[in-house]
Amino acid sequence: MAIDLRLDINEVALLSDLYELTVSSALFARDMNEPAAFELALRRMPPNRGFMIAAGIERVLEVLEQLRFDAAAIAYLDSLQIFKPAFLDYLAKFRFRGDVRAIAEGEVFFAGEPILEIYAPLVEAQIAETLVLNQAGFAAMVATKAARCVGAAQGRRVVDFGMRRAQGADAALIAARSSYLAGFAGTSNLLAGLRYGIPVFGTMSHSFVMAHDSELAAFEAFSSSFAAPVTILADTYDTLRGVENAAKVAARLRESGAKLGGIRLDSGNLQALSIRTRKILDQHGLGETAIFASGNLDEYRIAELLAARAPIDAFGVGTALAVSDDAPAGDFTYKLVEYKGQPRLKLSEGKASTPGRKQVFRASAAAGGYIGDLVSALDESAVTVAKVLKAPPSQIKPILEVQMERGVRRLPRPALNEIRAWAAAAVARLDPRWRMLRKPVEYPVRNSAAIHAMIISEKVRADRRQL
Repeated sequence: MAIDLRLDINEVALLSDLYELTVSSALFARDMNEPAAFELALRRMPPNRGFMIAAGIERVLEVLEQLRFDAAAIAYLDSLQIFKPAFLDYLAKFRFRGDVRAIAEGEVFFAGEPILEIYAPLVEAQIAETLVLNQAGFAAMVATKAARCVGAAQGRRVVDFGMRRAQGADAALIAARSSYLAGFAGTSNLLAGLRYGIPVFGTMSHSFVMAHDSELAAFEAFSSSFAAPVTILADTYDTLRGVENAAKVAARLRESGAKLGGIRLDSGNLQALSIRTRKILDQHGLGETAIFASGNLDEYRIAELLAARAPIDAFGVGTALAVSDDAPAGDFTYKLVEYKGQPRLKLSEGKASTPGRKQVFRASAAAGGYIGDLVSALDESAVTVAKVLKAPPSQIKPILEVQMERGVRRLPRPALNEIRAWAAAAVARLDPRWRMLRKPVEYPVRNSAAIHAMIISEKVRADRRQL
């Protein structure tokens, strides 16, 4: 029997809320399957976020390419005694044949603008909802958290240590991929290393030290077990005595032509301990030995440590990254914006949507920095948008691109390192006031006059639909 820790490709179609299929069944029964547009957007920015990074989009495209309801899935749905045979026959032959427009993975985005649109027969677009939200939402939250940690680290390495605290196996993989995409140096997650080609990092455990009769013997045993330089965990007992023992091992390694990679500090007052550790290492002529800090770190703590001049060379971020602890979820929505060529609008209090198919135009300054976005109707041009943003047309570009047509990918699949480079460049184009860790200035996102007019007209139509 297969272990439960798995996800068979044939089961992916059932990674869905039940209502997606009950709604789809009712639509199918009434032959309501004309072309529809749904868009993924963030309703409001999470706390202290001045920007977001798009992630998970490549996963969404991969799923849509291969989405199938196999015989086992159909048999399970049949056993629920909810669905009619004709609808189950439809699902047995189901293939996604729609179009997808989306921003590039790794690009920055903001609340109030679509980042992905699915244009497909209504039932196909409805069935995709849960997977789109599940994959793109969490990945963006973690990628954004990681980018903030990278910014706080000011060029120092940051490594994903979040697997053991991630909320599930797939979440750990998403966190490793998204954090690397956003600038992390690597991960401790071996499966992520294999699957995505991400560099893997690891040090040693407290249990290894505790299993030996002496700390010094444990350090010597560990450092002699590998050809490459290792990082020694110094805080199992008294941290500074541990650093002294590590320095003794490093001196012996140097005599044999080898070296110690680093000292890891995982608890206590990291600012004070890192200063004392650096002094001990330097006294032993170990200026090249790095100090690696971990233990309940996040972007705020990293920034505080470096502001206090802690001589830390690299950081491991675990729980805070893997669950994006200060903003664990984003208010992402997947809403119908057009059906049968007519705009559609939701008017729920506090949850109103914006009707119509759209494009997002991004304006840049002469030096390349982003200065504002304008959400336009799909048929508007950069020239029209330039009048609103008061920027030269040459510095305005649409950021939603056709990624898939009729269920087939149209753009080359980017390598993860290409996405990583895109993300680094995108964040660099943001003014520092939008990258602030606390109370960032709001990035300007506006709707065009055409969108405003559409909202007004659709509110009138929405009122009539309730008569």
